[in-house]
Amino acid sequence: MIRWIVLVCLLATTVTAQAKYDPDRSAIRDGWRSVQIELGLSDIVPYRIFTLDDPRRLVLDFQGLDTGGISAAPINRADAVTDVRFGPYRPGWTRMVLDLAAPLTLIEAGITTDDRGALLSVRLERASAADFAAAAGAPPDPGWDALTAQALGGLDQRTDDAFVVVLDPGHGGIDPGAERDGITEAHLMLDFAEEIAALLRTQDGVAVVLTRSDDTFVPLFARMSIARGAAADLFISLHADALEEDDAWGASVYTLSEDSGDMAVARLVERHERGDLLAGVDLSVTEDRVTGVLMDLARRSTGPRAKAFAGSIIAEMAVQGVRLNSKPRRAGRFSVLLAADFPSVLIEAGFLSNAQDRENLVNPQSRGRLVAAIAAAVAQYRDEAR
Repeated sequence: MIRWIVLVCLLATTVTAQAKYDPDRSAIRDGWRSVQIELGLSDIVPYRIFTLDDPRRLVLDFQGLDTGGISAAPINRADAVTDVRFGPYRPGWTRMVLDLAAPLTLIEAGITTDDRGALLSVRLERASAADFAAAAGAPPDPGWDALTAQALGGLDQRTDDAFVVVLDPGHGGIDPGAERDGITEAHLMLDFAEEIAALLRTQDGVAVVLTRSDDTFVPLFARMSIARGAAADLFISLHADALEEDDAWGASVYTLSEDSGDMAVARLVERHERGDLLAGVDLSVTEDRVTGVLMDLARRSTGPRAKAFAGSIIAEMAVQGVRLNSKPRRAGRFSVLLAADFPSVLIEAGFLSNAQDRENLVNPQSRGRLVAAIAAAVAQYRDEAR
């Protein structure tokens, strides 16, 4: 039973262009107590394969693979695989995640080449739940440290007394977030974060860090690591949700609550945080949820400050004429709000499922009112914190 496979593939370092994914030579098929995966590639690339438990998933990472935006779903013909998806994972890497209907362990994997390119073949076999759990787990991955360092490399205007604001555009990469009419939450929130950053940088002594600067997946624990590495004074997570109905609308601001007692908020938390599951993050070792008396004591200081900042944002939104939710101040147990060492808020800029909100969010002038409100609230908070 193989725990994981990592092929560094030094030959691939000579490749100057990205390899291409070929769906015509790719398939995922059931076998007798097994699953066979074949992926057609234009050339050899470094890759790694591993399984994760709870829920059961198979993860394949490729360095330098261009999927061309093609969905992986059509190649799945296996009943034992309930879903399959491709997406950017981190700079230079693409991830493929297969949701498994039954415990299947990795038996063998290998790449062959012919005149059409390369073919990656992977075989999984049925196993007991106990054996699957024992074999599951991600290999060591120093790449997240590099991603944190990359984000902090963009820390601008830094002085010893700089006021550091960390902006967190929700989702990204393999996790696009909400999607409506060709608009994705991940892309929209990155644009939004860059506009806020540009205005904040005009404030004297304010330094700005973005948890991601492109369409890259950043897990929740890494977002917190980036904020801590930047010595954040404020953390602002940015989202624009979508519901099946369009009757929810308007901007709202969330602070941390262990139990809001609101089922709608609980569903929102689940939607925001399922990205780590979709992207195949090993939650058993990377979860950033910290507990204990010291953290609770620290939150006695940062919690009230976060609530005061949230109130300022809503007040400034009202001044700017931003379309507000009927209940703009809310609370929930979002992982990105759990840090005890700096005040954190999560802003729902609106709902992509609502036509008017969607129009406001894609319109630069309307979005500019949100940007101005957030920048004004940051300035007020900073002045009061001095």
